[in-house]
Amino acid sequence: MLSTKPVNQKAWWLVLPVVICVAFSAVLPLMTVVNYSLQDIFSPERRVFVGTEWFALVMRDDELHAALWRQLGFSLAVLTVEIPLGIILALAMPAKGWKASAVLVMVALSLLIPWNVVGTIWQIYGRADIGLLGAMLQKMGFDYSYTGNATHAWLTVLSMDVWHWTPLVALLCFAGLRSIPDAYYQAARIDGASKLAVFRYIQLPKMRGVLMIAVLLRFMDSFMIYTEPFVLTGGGPGNSTTFLSQYLTQKAVGQFDLGPAAAFSLIYFLIILLLCFILYNWMQRVGTADKEGAGHE
Repeated sequence: MLSTKPVNQKAWWLVLPVVICVAFSAVLPLMTVVNYSLQDIFSPERRVFVGTEWFALVMRDDELHAALWRQLGFSLAVLTVEIPLGIILALAMPAKGWKASAVLVMVALSLLIPWNVVGTIWQIYGRADIGLLGAMLQKMGFDYSYTGNATHAWLTVLSMDVWHWTPLVALLCFAGLRSIPDAYYQAARIDGASKLAVFRYIQLPKMRGVLMIAVLLRFMDSFMIYTEPFVLTGGGPGNSTTFLSQYLTQKAVGQFDLGPAAAFSLIYFLIILLLCFILYNWMQRVGTADKEGAGHE
């Protein structure tokens, strides 16, 4: 039977502040960017409508294509390292007691550090004269220099991101593990299941929801990374660590090409949206296939 209760109109007034905040923080700036992407702005009083000219110009930009491939490679490397490492860290953390609380606080410490401070820390940490990492690698015989070697710079930025954000993955996985009822583990012990089997058939399926959140969050964040590599390497040596966000900033602020920068920012937004959509659907299909396989077994 359908409910005949009247709709509570007062609830909309509670949602209104959120709608206003979203409008000012997202919708209005987005409309402004769309406006700039369709015009050639000579001055505040003189503007010329150019249609999709800036989009065509940006799509033919070889530097943009190179930055996009660098960004994709970096984001995939981040997921490849941080997701398994976060799962391992969560499995190793104590489950209960004061030790669990102490470990949670220690793991979360790096998440409290601002991004520019993280870049500064690793800028000092990687120096061969005063930094622990740089001096240690030099003593081990490695000619390490994140300022002079493109590969070293890229690996240093990757290591910095892993150090900074792997705890987020670990905390999400830890929450997923703690939500598993003890009855599952008791049944596994009765059946004589190994630790690998417990992880494969109990822990991993129950963590799928939080893992999906972790993958999407880390992919979006890594795809928009700017502050840390800018402080650490400035985008160099050369363009080895110039990712899409820094390229966009150079266009908009450095060269003051508002039209191409606005067009590129919209393309940038659509790329992130499309890749997250593909990634989400792929993870959903993998989860469905695993459930069907477990059902047949």
